[in-house]
Amino acid sequence: MATLAPIDTRPWLNTRRLRAQGLALAICLWGTCAWIMTAPGVVGRNGLLKGTDFLHFYTLGSLALEHRGADLYDTTAQSKLAAQRVPEAGTLFFVALYGPQASLLFAPLAALPYGTALALWLIVSALLYGLSCYAIWKTCSNLQREGWLVLLLALAYPPLFHLIVWGQSSALALACFTAAYLGLRADRNFLAGLAIGCLMIKPQLGLAAAFIFVAARERRVVAGAIVSALANMLPGWAFYGTPVLRSYFAQLWHSPELMRQLEPRLYQTHSLRALWALLLPWPQVAFWMYAASAVAVLYVAYRCWEGVASLELRFSVLLLATVLVSPHLTVYDLVILAPAFLLLADWAEGKWFRWPWLGWLLYFTYLLPLAGPAARWTHLQLSVLSMTALLWVIYRNPSSATVPSAP
Repeated sequence: MATLAPIDTRPWLNTRRLRAQGLALAICLWGTCAWIMTAPGVVGRNGLLKGTDFLHFYTLGSLALEHRGADLYDTTAQSKLAAQRVPEAGTLFFVALYGPQASLLFAPLAALPYGTALALWLIVSALLYGLSCYAIWKTCSNLQREGWLVLLLALAYPPLFHLIVWGQSSALALACFTAAYLGLRADRNFLAGLAIGCLMIKPQLGLAAAFIFVAARERRVVAGAIVSALANMLPGWAFYGTPVLRSYFAQLWHSPELMRQLEPRLYQTHSLRALWALLLPWPQVAFWMYAASAVAVLYVAYRCWEGVASLELRFSVLLLATVLVSPHLTVYDLVILAPAFLLLADWAEGKWFRWPWLGWLLYFTYLLPLAGPAARWTHLQLSVLSMTALLWVIYRNPSSATVPSAP
């Protein structure tokens, strides 16, 4: 998934070395996961509730079963209910920012014991991740002979480990982006927009797509996204009524005030906002630096979408911009970059001599989420710098531009 190239063009980043490193990384990550998850009961060997973040979804589903819409954005009420449903969890508080439709999605799982519900959810997440990677890989003609390497690197991708250990919902966003790419590739732009609109489950991941598609006047994509976003909100409105929707949008409006609670481990966040918040001790200055850099990234992404011929490159830029400009993006959300690794590696096969930095940037962007905890001391999130450099290389490389037509 990272960089695939012949030995003679890049002596160090060759298939054999990537296979060995991927195998070692997969053994380390999934050995750790097995050690945590195979403890008896619902508490892992690390002393934390297994799938800790899944408890929030389990609680939201429980609220839906009890038709307690008024408590969907009441943190204290949810904490009490979570302690009742899963006493082993103790007292945990989650910031309530999911739309009311999320509670309906998780209601069937909330009807089951916590351990069973978590196991089913992890299976669903793993399947969504695997099917998304497989669907993108099948479109990559140059990577077909490297199926085992792609599988190994997909399994060893560090954000996947975090997705499973924390029981998060980012695989849903990955499935949305995968469906959007397949729709665009088949020239079914309205269907691609429907997939983008489903990002209402994690609306911060739809900001870059909204800007790019509106600015590029992709009318069918925008129309599909609007229809899908409204359709996503309808079940929650029909089930709970208008007051709950008002509470949801009010919670989103005040979300900047909740960031400290939402990100207790800032070093595990990987966006431009996290970069500046870690680097600068002045919150206001950090915010304006984030805003300025996010605007710059969106401009570059828009120029790429308008001026780059290859859909593989354009969509990879869209995914990179999505991560960089997101106001809240934790390490497990980086699974949405899985298609970008595949598409960029496939497109660049045979072109490495013209893209001397692309292979290394893909390599480090793949691995640097592992270095997130080091930002506690360095105050520098290296993964963000790597993603920004990757975006810039695509933007500035002449071989990625549209070939002008003859006069």
